[in-house]
Amino acid sequence: MFKKILMSVIIFVILVGILSIFSNVFAITGNEVLNSTQATELVEMKESAKGKLAEYIEKYGSNTYGVVAYVLNAIRIYSIPFCFIGIAISSVFQFVLGIRKLDVRDKGFKLMYVFITIGLICQVLPLIFAIVVNGWRG
Repeated sequence: MFKKILMSVIIFVILVGILSIFSNVFAITGNEVLNSTQATELVEMKESAKGKLAEYIEKYGSNTYGVVAYVLNAIRIYSIPFCFIGIAISSVFQFVLGIRKLDVRDKGFKLMYVFITIGLICQVLPLIFAIVVNGWRG
């Protein structure tokens, strides 16, 4: 059960990161934009995302490394609120609902362990990537 929860949470975090990135970069083309303030805001968001992606590609010197660094940065940013919400929910399970039932308290403890681990991985992985890519490639 623990492994299923862990894998589903990891897959969810990865999918949210990938979908948010590709929706910002590839969602709107110039021909489909309507004349409204919302459309101009979307175009500005798209252009800023393309600019950030271009900065990462230039910084790492490769299209592949730049896209991976951009994705890892987005996952790092979006994992913080996700993990805080998960820790809050697991705290409710552990400390509120788990007062009377030990299995619910154990479930809350396991969930808290999972969310803290995912949070640490999502925060440290971009640093490790940067060290490995810049350190080994020169």
